[in-house]
Amino acid sequence: MSDARRALIWGVDLGLKDRRALVTAASKGLGRACAAALIAEGAKVYISSRNPTSIEEAGREVGAFGWSAADVSRESDVAALVKDAADKLGGLDILVVNAGGPPPGLFQTLPLESWEKAFDLTLMSAVRLVHASLPHLKKAEHGRIVFITSISVRQPIRNLILSNSLRAAVTGMAKSLSFELAADRITVNCLAPDGILTDRIRELGHPPSSAMGRFGDPAEFGAACAFLCSQQAGYITGQALGVDGGSQLGVH
Repeated sequence: MSDARRALIWGVDLGLKDRRALVTAASKGLGRACAAALIAEGAKVYISSRNPTSIEEAGREVGAFGWSAADVSRESDVAALVKDAADKLGGLDILVVNAGGPPPGLFQTLPLESWEKAFDLTLMSAVRLVHASLPHLKKAEHGRIVFITSISVRQPIRNLILSNSLRAAVTGMAKSLSFELAADRITVNCLAPDGILTDRIRELGHPPSSAMGRFGDPAEFGAACAFLCSQQAGYITGQALGVDGGSQLGVH
C-alpha cells in the first residue's frame, strides 16, 4: 500500500518513512510484529535475535534493511550489534528494546543463578542497548526508545517472579530516562502486553483474560509500537501503555 493511500485511509501520516530503527529479539513474536509494522510505514529497520538462521529468515520475510545474530544478555554482543546497525543504516532514530522472557518459577524454587541470568537478559540488556544507542539517538531529529515489557509491571503474574521483578525495574528506568532525555528530543515509553498470541503465551498456557474474550494479534501490538515511534507521538513520553484488550481492571 502506498503512503498516500495509507494516509487517505487512516487520515494520518505517522512520519516513519526512511526513519532508521533497531529492533531486538525480532525473529518472531512481539519483536517481529514491531519490526513489520515499522517497515510497513516506510522505516528502514535492522533486526536481531540470537539464532542466525531464524533472524536471516525473518529479515528476508519482513523486508528488513539488515539483520545479524546477537545475544543481548552479553555486553560484547550488544556493542557490536548497535555498531553494525548504525553503520548499515547510517545512524539510528528508533530503538525498540526486546528480549526473551526469563523462565517461570517461584522465589522458593528458583536457584540464585537464575536471578543473575535474568538480570542480564531482562534489565542489563535494556541498559546496554540504550547506552550504546544514545550517541546515535541524540543526533536524530526526534529520537524514540520503546521498551517491550509486560502487563506484570502493573499486576504481577503468578509463577513469574523473575519477569515481575526485572520488568518493573526496566519500567522504572524508562520513566527516569524520559525526564533525562527530554531535552534531547528523545521520547521513552514502554509497551506492556497481555494476551498477545505468541509462542511465549502458548508456552505459559494462559487462557485469554481480556475483556474482549480473545487473544490479541501480534499485528495489533506492532501497530501500537509504530505509533509510539511516530512523529504523531512526540508529546507522549514516560508512559507504560497496556496493550491488553482491557484485561486490567484497575484505574491507572
